[in-house]
Amino acid sequence: MRSIVITSGKGGVGKTTLTANLGKALSRLGNRVVLMDTDIGLNNLDVLMGIENKIVYDLVDVVQNRCRVKQALLQDPLNPNLFVLPSSKGYSEDINGQNIKAVIRNLEQVFDYVLVDSPAGIELGFHRAVASCKESIVVTTPHISALRDALKVIKLLYSYKMKVYVIINRCRGDLMVTDNALDLKSISEFLGIDPIGIIPDDDTVNQLSNIVSITSNSPGLKAIEMTAKNIHLGTHDILDIEKKYRGFLGSIKRKFKRMG
Repeated sequence: MRSIVITSGKGGVGKTTLTANLGKALSRLGNRVVLMDTDIGLNNLDVLMGIENKIVYDLVDVVQNRCRVKQALLQDPLNPNLFVLPSSKGYSEDINGQNIKAVIRNLEQVFDYVLVDSPAGIELGFHRAVASCKESIVVTTPHISALRDALKVIKLLYSYKMKVYVIINRCRGDLMVTDNALDLKSISEFLGIDPIGIIPDDDTVNQLSNIVSITSNSPGLKAIEMTAKNIHLGTHDILDIEKKYRGFLGSIKRKFKRMG
């Protein structure tokens, strides 16, 4: 069993959407996966998963002993191996690192993966989520401001003596190949770590994944599936998002991309 906190240096990088899609991909590999939302008061993982109207109990109810953990779990309607432990819509002073850790240890007895969606930034919510997990994933975009924030988070995570992975989200291959955006090598050198996944800017993935149909030819879905396998199997198979924009045909595709 593995507990992995998914965090970011700033909001708006697609962390929660990526958490949901990674959970789906890992469950499709045959793993029992639970997504745990620890963003108290600002939760939206339940909305992304399409289960907000099914919530009876949440994380705060579990911590305050109003229900057992399994009573608060909601099963994904499309995958019997995937569950969500929703957060509370209201703030609670009862939530601290110790009871978050207790809930995660309970979940680890049942699930292969506990993916913890952490609040963005490095405030109290970040530390109580991080201190409760054994591994971490930092989500960032290739923009320099997001990368600088991600680097700060990576350094903090190293202070917790935990394994750190990085996923670069919303990448534009057409910009990278023309040096209008940082390429993978430059990003790796800046962060001091090789990303475990590169996710292209794909509208299909960015939408609510339980409401729209994600087709098998979606480059974003392919990249997420590859990233999930890298996490699960220890491989390092990265989607080449620049490939289709190289050469003469690539220049035509870049032109149409700009026009779009």
